[in-house]
Parts: sequence; C-alpha cells; structure tokens
Amino acid sequence: MPVAPHVLAHAADPAARDRVALRTPERSRTYAALAADVRAGATHLGATGTRPGDLVAVSLPDPLDCLTAVLSVDHLGATPLVCDPSWPRAHRAEVLRTLAPRTFVEVPLPRGTGPAAGFPAPGRAPEPGDLAWAGFSSGSTGRPRAVVRTRASWAGSFDDVTRLVDLTPADTVLVPGPLASSLYCFAAVHALAVGAGVYLTRTPAATTTALARCDVVHLVPQVLDDVLAAVAAGAPSRLRHAVVGGASLPAGARARAAALGVDVLAYYGAVELSFVAYDPDGSGLRPFPGVELDVRPLPAASVGEVWVRSPWVSRGYLARATGPLRRDGAWSTVGDLADPLPPDGGALVLRGRGDGAILTGGSTVVPEDVEVVLRAVPGVRDVVVLGTAHRRLGAVVSAVVECDDRPGLRAHLERVARGALAPAQRPRRWYGTRALPRTPSGKPARGAVSEALGGADPASAGLEPLR
Repeated sequence: MPVAPHVLAHAADPAARDRVALRTPERSRTYAALAADVRAGATHLGATGTRPGDLVAVSLPDPLDCLTAVLSVDHLGATPLVCDPSWPRAHRAEVLRTLAPRTFVEVPLPRGTGPAAGFPAPGRAPEPGDLAWAGFSSGSTGRPRAVVRTRASWAGSFDDVTRLVDLTPADTVLVPGPLASSLYCFAAVHALAVGAGVYLTRTPAATTTALARCDVVHLVPQVLDDVLAAVAAGAPSRLRHAVVGGASLPAGARARAAALGVDVLAYYGAVELSFVAYDPDGSGLRPFPGVELDVRPLPAASVGEVWVRSPWVSRGYLARATGPLRRDGAWSTVGDLADPLPPDGGALVLRGRGDGAILTGGSTVVPEDVEVVLRAVPGVRDVVVLGTAHRRLGAVVSAVVECDDRPGLRAHLERVARGALAPAQRPRRWYGTRALPRTPSGKPARGAVSEALGGADPASAGLEPLR
C-alpha cells in the first residue's frame, strides 16, 4: 500500500519535483525533498539492521514524520506497522509484544541533505504480493488487532478512487485525522501516488484553516459535520469533494454539502476488506469496482450477512490473531448485516455489525436502526445504542446520548422512540455524556461505552442518567 516508488518517480519528474507533497500547519516538503528523506530514512534503517520483509512498528506523533517513516520502511522492502502514538506506553508494549516487530521507530528518521539521487536505493523492486502495510483495527469494539495487506490490495484500487473524485496532481487532499486509522492513511498515500499534495492536520482549528488550500477531504461523518459547519459560518474553502467513510452518512448531510458546493462520495468498507460499496449521489450503496456482493441469509432473521469477493481484501491478521474476518473460499466477511439484496441488483442497505445485535426478550434489535432515529433529534450530537444485561429479558436496549445538558431531552427522545420504533427497539435505559469515547478514526468506541456501562460506577466514566 505505501507508495515510495511513486514518490521517487514524481521527484524525478521535472514537472513535479518542486510541487509540495506533504504539508502541515508548521512545515512542508516538496516531492524532491520527500524523496530525499525517504531514501535517507531507508538507508538508516538498513544500516541499523532492518531487512526486506521485516515488520517495522512506526509510532510518531507528527504526521509528516510518521508518513515519511512509513515510506522509508516501504522503500527498504519491509512492512510498516502504523501505531497510534496516543497509546500509553504500557498498552503499546502489550499490543506489540506478540507481534515482535524487528524495528521500532519512535523518533523521526534522518532527513535527506541533498537531491534524492544522492542516496543509494536500498531494497528491491516492489512486487504486488509484498506485505506493504499493517495497521490496527478493533472496529468499534474489542482489542486492537494488526491487519496486514499486500501492495496490490490497496494500490490496485487507486485508479478507481482517482476517477470517482476526479483527483489530479494539481489538487491538495486534506487528511484531518491520525494515520493510525486506515481511512486517513489510505487518503494520504493515494494522493501521493497521484502526485497531488497532502495537507495533514491534527486539530479542528487547523482543519478549518486548511480548507482554504484543499480541494478534496477524506473524513468520517462527525468531522464532515464540523467541516460543513465551518464553511457555512464563513470559513474560506475551496473544497469540491468529500470522501466519507467509517459510518453511515447522517440524513441531510449530502444536501448540506451540496448547498456549499461540495460533492460527497460515501463508502462502506472495513480495514480487513478495504472498499466494499460506494454511493456517489445518494441513490444508495453499490458494489465498489472489482467487488462482488452477496447477502447470505441468517437463521430466523430478516437480515443477512454481507460477504464479498474482491481483490482488495487484506491478507488477514498478524500473529495468528482472531477477529471478525472469516473466509469461505474466495469470499470474505466481517459479520456486517444488511437487508437481502433486491433481485434487480438494487442498493445495499446496511443494518450494522452482526456481533453488535441485541437479543432482548426473543427479539433481535440492530443498534443502527435505533441510532438513526435518535440521532435526528435536535440536541443530540451523537448516540450509541447497545444491550445491557437484564435478568428476565437477557438484555435491554440502552442509549448513550452525546449532548449538552438540556432539560426535557429524555422525554422528547422517548416520544420520538414511541412514534418511530417498534416496542423491542425502544431504549429502556438512557444515559447522557458530554463526549463519547472515540476510535482514532473518530467513530464512537462502542467497546469503551459498553465497558463503562458494565462497570460498577458509570458516572466515573462520564455517563450520567439522562433526565
């Protein structure tokens, strides 16, 4: 997946070498300078014992340093494992213990001091089957697992993404999230492959400022909402396209974006599966190019399980870890649920992750069906619906609402639930919080919410009964 060969090729092109490749609010690197850094970093890694095929963990808080290190590892022919630099040291050590990376990069690699051609080219010619990237996924729950993919499994989709967003080398792509998230890492390396510029930001304020210099942005729905609010409030922007993944698009978001001159490409995928389906215009999810879809029936359920046959699927998990990825010959799934596909090949309608379904009193409740109703209520910034233990029913539907203090909100939510949800879907327990815990990509961390609700004192985790 990383694109060191593309970066070096752009650096050798007189028309591209002086174009800005990477930018943060503090500094920038042209393609020529970045290529020199990549060669210098690869040379340093090779001199200190790293060899082609080795696993190299990268944990650097500055995104420009992090991406440069990832490209250096790739140029050497090793496999970069992109870590979350916000992890506490003890947690990081425990996660990496079983993976046993050959090298751990936690300080910036040496930078180039001259033209890229001045450095030897370590490594070998890249192959499509090389293990060229590894990153962590827990979805929204559970312990992080390291997913590894071949170069072809992501780089092969570059042309389709380029076409869908009409990306050109003259564009700048805004990446407003951590590179530990595959969503944001893909956005950055895809832009580098095209020869476009990449603007890396880490704070909402920096993201707002960057809008004036960026044409395309990759983000999750919550960040899209923040970006659109900033543009509507008058922030200078030249955005024309937003690529949105990580969760379903809220109602009205596409129309809000269109009113501000921004086209939205929404997609569904998973770290293990990469792209699965996309929706460029609001007509519904259709198979991403190269992907075949099947929704397989489940016993005693109206929804089925989404299976894909695709060249973009990852190799699997490192260290023989177990996770939601399952295979059946050439087909793969992570357990996501969807309505049965229409006979005429209509849109894919997702119904959430299978392992998140709530069994309550003999009924099966899909959390996302409840969340989409509650999220539309004024005063609700976001909501997580999950099951909590109940002696008689097995579990009951519980809602954790991200909101400010607002008298009467619970009563209003209950009225909406009675009017729009079946009895089994209506939350029995309501909690409020100022800020939901989130994954590095910005999605609500369901596992952390579930753990807080199951603890002896939910209030200590910031969860209070909603009134």
